[in-house]
Amino acid sequence: MKVLICPNRDAAINRAADVISAHVAAHPEAVLGLATGGTMLPLYQRLVDLHRDGRLSFAEVTTFNLDEYVGIAPEHACSYHSYMSEALFNQIDIDETRTHLPHGKPECVNTEAKEYEERISAVGGITLQLLGIGQNGHIGFNEPTSSLGSRTRVKTLTENTRNANRQYFSADEETPRYAITMGIGTILDAQKCLLLATGVEKAQAVADMVEGPLSAICPASALQLHPHTTVILDVAASSKLRLTDYYHHVHPNGEATRFD
Repeated sequence: MKVLICPNRDAAINRAADVISAHVAAHPEAVLGLATGGTMLPLYQRLVDLHRDGRLSFAEVTTFNLDEYVGIAPEHACSYHSYMSEALFNQIDIDETRTHLPHGKPECVNTEAKEYEERISAVGGITLQLLGIGQNGHIGFNEPTSSLGSRTRVKTLTENTRNANRQYFSADEETPRYAITMGIGTILDAQKCLLLATGVEKAQAVADMVEGPLSAICPASALQLHPHTTVILDVAASSKLRLTDYYHHVHPNGEATRFD
């Protein structure tokens, strides 16, 4: 892993946006894997700003989101379809037919998961996969004990994850218990991975991912197996790493080097 520790949250977000925009500029027909959650909202706003400034076009880009809740229709206000439309897709020049998310209310969820995996393969795979990390170490909705070789499938959400997501639902709604998610094996198939984490609440998960043992108890630790993973952190999210001096030495202020 390449670990970039930025001075603050805004610097981390800008650094992640720079990585994505550089990738798209170099590969206009890029296939981006996209994530959701609170961490990603300011990142998507930064990408929207770059697009409005004429510095970034998504006209030929294809996207695949990591996951979607089971039992929620795309038009539901709390679906990830709605999240992506509001946070990014409706504000950029992307072709809607090139945007893909799992359907949360298909006729058969297992068939939907299988066909989603096939759609990713049909376009040649993901060139850059954007990731966040849950406080319990999940990536996508691959909860602890997920198989490190798993493919897109239905996953039961932990109470920890459901509690974290409850804020997005109204008081009279039950937080979903299941999600369709790309598997860890699917994520590791991406040519490059980019993980963004900010805030002290993510510090332990980040430490387990980067420096802990490779283990299903921290699904994100599987990224240790990936040959091209960049982890972008603010100082708070890096606070439980043991080798911060080394990471700062290699990448001062989270900057790339001439070897990147």
